Amino acid sequence: MKRAKKRKNSGKKIMITTIILLIVWIFGFYIYVTYHNIEIYDANYTAQKTQSTIEEQSVEKVEEESKTVADVIEKTVESVVGISKLKNAGTSIFSESTESQLGLGTGVIVTENGYILSNEHVTGSKYSKCYVTLENGNNYNGTVVWSDSSIDLSIVKIEAKNLKYITLGNSDNVKIGETVYAIGNPIGFEFRRTVTSGIISAKNRTIKIEEEEKASYMTDLIQTDATINPGNSGGPLMYPNGEVIGINTVKISSAEGIGFAIPINIIKPIIESYQNTGDFQEAKIGIYAYDTEVIPYLETGNSSSFQEGIYVTEVTPNGPADTAGIKEGDIITQIDDTKLNTMNDLREYIYTKKPNDEVTLKINRGKIKREIIVKLGK
Repeated sequence: MKRAKKRKNSGKKIMITTIILLIVWIFGFYIYVTYHNIEIYDANYTAQKTQSTIEEQSVEKVEEESKTVADVIEKTVESVVGISKLKNAGTSIFSESTESQLGLGTGVIVTENGYILSNEHVTGSKYSKCYVTLENGNNYNGTVVWSDSSIDLSIVKIEAKNLKYITLGNSDNVKIGETVYAIGNPIGFEFRRTVTSGIISAKNRTIKIEEEEKASYMTDLIQTDATINPGNSGGPLMYPNGEVIGINTVKISSAEGIGFAIPINIIKPIIESYQNTGDFQEAKIGIYAYDTEVIPYLETGNSSSFQEGIYVTEVTPNGPADTAGIKEGDIITQIDDTKLNTMNDLREYIYTKKPNDEVTLKINRGKIKREIIVKLGK
């Protein structure tokens, strides 16, 4: 009996000991896991290091981007030239003479074989002679092979090869607020190839220019607050990636931070023609027209009903449009499949055509809508 009781007590002790050991093991395991969880809180330090690393990477990225922009601009400057209507007695058109004395302005090389884009008021009209100095100091006699006073653009040819030329961007895609850079030769020798920066302040601007008691209008301009001074005319307005979106042309002297550039897309077809064929056969339609931005300046009775298209103010007698039946007061809304909202839309399209090509115009004549086929002339 006593033995059986002892065995029973011994069994209880073993069971209690086992339970205690199990509890101790569980508690030890809990402490072990908890200890490792406590160590995980060291992630705070790691997170701080990571955040610091991100900040350092951001600074490095900004510095890298700034360096990249600077590199791009430095390369673009090599395609910027000085242009003068008068030949300097020295070895370069860049001299102590002022912009007004030499007619100093700017141009940009657009092909490797010597075609240079600038303003007509810088180079002179077609067949004029001018003088060009490259970034490396080499001088060339230049001939104006094409110009258009209505948009103040011209193309000069010099006899040179393997030139570094600019990259043309897409001026149709510009957005207000984008960063841009202007390069030019303000004032004279001391400030040649000056680079200024700013933003695109507005698009499709129209300005009235009065010279010698005559008024003219420049339309569809890009407005910028990048500093543009006398001598910057003909220079590039470009994105940070080096793509040129406009050619600087005029600055309003009565206000600060208001300059203008001509959208590059207008001139692209002509540049491509000279680049591919060495020639450009310009087609003419034979009208003068304005868009909705200009009409308020004019004394017309149709401005209130003029919502879209371009308004014909004059038809060249016996010209292509006159022969086809276009009349003063017509509103042209479309040419072939291209809708027209500015005169530059029409110019850009006509520049892709050749003399004797036919185009179809959609016009509004009062309440009447018509389609008229026009055979383009020279």
